[in-house]
Amino acid sequence: MRTATIRSVIYLAAGVGLIASIFAALEFYEASLQNLCSINAFFSCSTVDKSGQTSTLGIPDYLWGVGGFVLVLGLAGIAESRPRDHRWPILLLAMTTLGTAFSLYFFWVQLAVIGAFCVVCASAYVFEWIAWAGAVALVRQDRRPMLGRDGDAPSDDETPAD
Repeated sequence: MRTATIRSVIYLAAGVGLIASIFAALEFYEASLQNLCSINAFFSCSTVDKSGQTSTLGIPDYLWGVGGFVLVLGLAGIAESRPRDHRWPILLLAMTTLGTAFSLYFFWVQLAVIGAFCVVCASAYVFEWIAWAGAVALVRQDRRPMLGRDGDAPSDDETPAD
């Protein structure tokens, strides 16, 4: 897959995830928005929001999403603007890995602790996982020019002259 396509996937996933996180913040404060995604007793944003279980380390979970997606977008932009600096894609991967870990924890809290499922929150988790997969692909793509055809370091005849 082309690097530009991978970057587009990361930007799109992080952008849509940011929108979902902002909507989750809005529905936390506006009860009428909670009704949009409250389908039944289990699929209920309202139940999740009113559970008292929607903050981690004293920070509301939607703020983790908003901040995380803003960071992913920022790191993706820096990585794109500095294509020869291989640290930025790795930092992007680290950030999306942390975001994926948080989303798995939030998912567990919803299912195991609250016993309800917020569709809006879950959509943010899915887009985080897509951004993470994009970051993995970007790091792999970023490493490809440094590796030989067989995956090992290039031999002397494959190494570009400086």
